[in-house]
Amino acid sequence: MTTLLKTKTILFGAAAAIALSACVPANESDPNANRNAGAITGALIGGAIGATRKGDEKLTKAAAGAIVGGLVGGAIGSQLDRQAAELRRDLTTNGVSVVRSGDQLIVTMPQDVLFATDSAAVRPDLQRDLYTLAGSLNRYPDTTVEVIGHTDNTGDAAYNMRLSRQRAQSVASILVNAGVPSYRVVPIGRGEDQPIASNLTAEGRQANRRVEFIIRPTR
Repeated sequence: MTTLLKTKTILFGAAAAIALSACVPANESDPNANRNAGAITGALIGGAIGATRKGDEKLTKAAAGAIVGGLVGGAIGSQLDRQAAELRRDLTTNGVSVVRSGDQLIVTMPQDVLFATDSAAVRPDLQRDLYTLAGSLNRYPDTTVEVIGHTDNTGDAAYNMRLSRQRAQSVASILVNAGVPSYRVVPIGRGEDQPIASNLTAEGRQANRRVEFIIRPTR
């Protein structure tokens, strides 16, 4: 097999590994899952570098670019692993969840953790988790966060949309007041449009009344 063919084969294998790692759900029990995936990909691309030492210059440059991308991806994955583990440790209120989905973290807080019924004002005694989240965002300044308000389908849809936006804005204001720059915080209201459970039961409606925080690393 020629050097050119070997190089193409290795580069194809590395690209396939990257694609497959993006499609496999993260193992929530493994705090190093993203970092390990990056390390495997880096090893494959390292082989491509060796194969191109006497080969085509364009392939050498492509392999170098790929390994840089792999290193960046591994660093982002490692950061997500650390931040997710810290948030799971520090956000101890019942019902609060932290889930990693690809290159983002989703923190979900039930309405009851933050608001009284039909209110957009965050109760002072329930703001602790928001300050904890703000602290995490301040420790990881190369991230942005979408604050997304959701309601159940009880009542008027337009009212629910308006309430969800007001709640998202109230929560975003607390994060900003806690030191997170406003350009990193995007409040969004979804009303009753994105339920995660059936609105036909009290339990389902309670699950749908929530605020989600979508944390993404900046590139």
